[in-house]
Amino acid sequence: MVDKHGLLTQPISDVLRKLTTPMVFGMVAILLFNLVDTFFISLLGTDALAAVSFTFPVTFAVNCITMGIGVGLSASIGRLLGQGNSKHAAQLTTHGLILAVILILIACSIGFFTIDPLFRLLGAEDKLLPLIHEYMSIWYLTIPLLVIPMSSNSAIRATGDTTTPAKIMMLAGLINGVLDPLLIFGYGPFPELGIQGAAIASGISWFGALCASFYVLTRKVKLLAPPKPSEIKQDWHQILKIGSPAALSNALNPISGAILMMMLASQGTVAVASYGAAQRVESLMLLVIMALTSSLSPFVAQNLGAKQPERVKEAIFLAMKFSVLFQLFLYILIVPLSIPLSHLFSQDDAVQHGLWMYLICVPFSYGFQGIVMVLVSSLNAMQKPLHSFSWSFMRLFVFTLPTAWIGSHFYGMEGLFVGIAIGNVMGGISAFWYLRSGTIFEDATLKGRGKAES
Repeated sequence: MVDKHGLLTQPISDVLRKLTTPMVFGMVAILLFNLVDTFFISLLGTDALAAVSFTFPVTFAVNCITMGIGVGLSASIGRLLGQGNSKHAAQLTTHGLILAVILILIACSIGFFTIDPLFRLLGAEDKLLPLIHEYMSIWYLTIPLLVIPMSSNSAIRATGDTTTPAKIMMLAGLINGVLDPLLIFGYGPFPELGIQGAAIASGISWFGALCASFYVLTRKVKLLAPPKPSEIKQDWHQILKIGSPAALSNALNPISGAILMMMLASQGTVAVASYGAAQRVESLMLLVIMALTSSLSPFVAQNLGAKQPERVKEAIFLAMKFSVLFQLFLYILIVPLSIPLSHLFSQDDAVQHGLWMYLICVPFSYGFQGIVMVLVSSLNAMQKPLHSFSWSFMRLFVFTLPTAWIGSHFYGMEGLFVGIAIGNVMGGISAFWYLRSGTIFEDATLKGRGKAES
């Protein structure tokens, strides 16, 4: 295999920096995509914004399927490319795309015919159901267009190319940003479609991303091959073995978020509003670490395939060190900005105080949270998905939620925020000592002698 992107030979710090930087821009594009949608829909009124807000848990749940397939693809393809088996990598990519489309079509078919009962179950008022129906009926029809570029981008990143997927997502964001106001409000020759226009704009942007990703897969990285019915079952099993726990890991975050919201609700609306505003800041502060962990996956997978465990070990500890130091640097920056930021996100004095408390307490622990994120990403790349899921579960349900509950029980909202920070620190230290023990580095899988865990 030609080491085009230097994952197997170039200095580790240089490789991770080159992989991570484009990922940051790609994630910013995704954030802006969602913000643009929310902004223009909010101009339609409170009901429209509330209707779309109700769709978030459902759309995230469906997208968990694609994210899981993407993790399974990236880990499997990276290992094959590290072994120099590009032919099987191309075949596995094709089979993975077919699997992703089939699973999403099944989920969307069920969802399309259960819109009203499902959203009534989620608590949507009857007056919002027509708006939800307008949006989700289009979303269910067009989301298969997003499945292929999302899965394709995972395959492309497995080659060590993180720039091209970032460009594809920026292209989708640009198309969506241009079409949103045209289709929502009916400017020029375009019809005024309201909330349905937002869903159509998203669908068209996803189609643009699909065309771009297909072009890259077929012409640039040559990671598509005719499907082989005799081998498709085996490849699906390999992808799902890693992807299923990864999808469940992704689903843990909104579940734990909902539990935290329930704890906060008992403290009053001020606590809920403070936490909601804090989540916007948190998504930005963790952006670089999220990009780093995504970039680490192809590096680990390829070097495992090439039987270079020492590079893997060095990269993981380097990523953890960077996580702690970088997030500490951000925390030092955010402390003097905490009061201006709290005023920016709310005009209510009580909410401002709550947000200030969060920014003083929780971001200190993000570096430790990053250690667990590095470990989870690395375990997936090592094809140890059950271990990865276990650490995701422990971070949230063994460390963070119990300490948050204890803090909330004794000291209210402030105690809950301190509890979240303590849980993150405990999780990070535990993950670090697990890595220091060397267990995963002594595993036969890492040395290239064994198979992925079943």
